[in-house]
Amino acid sequence: MGDLRFVRYQAVEPNARGTFPGIFGLVNGLRRDGRLTAEQEAFMRVNNAWYDAAYTDPSTVDPTVYDRELNPGAHAWFKAEATHLLERVHGYLALLDAHGVRWARLTSDAPGRVVYEDEVQVVVVPVATPASRTPPP
Repeated sequence: MGDLRFVRYQAVEPNARGTFPGIFGLVNGLRRDGRLTAEQEAFMRVNNAWYDAAYTDPSTVDPTVYDRELNPGAHAWFKAEATHLLERVHGYLALLDAHGVRWARLTSDAPGRVVYEDEVQVVVVPVATPASRTPPP
């Protein structure tokens, strides 16, 4: 994969399963818990629809990509050059900030064993070496 750089936004603290959900999972959790305002719900509907149209859900290409036994801890990273996808992340981060949900920005040149890749993302099984973490401002 050469000099590619990868970016992931995820929870600072692990969930009950010991994993670190990404920002979309975190926002979905707020929605599931009924914590979003009407404005935040509208933001999420519009932007989730945009993301659904803008790039492929890896599990639609390979249903085993997130299988907990085959690919334990697998999670997605954006490719740094997918700027059109990364630009919209800020709205999700602001939503998490508004609810006091702590998140971190991770970057890595080699985030793990790649189990799926397309032009804008990879799904990897993490390696033991931690990625570089940048806490929110």
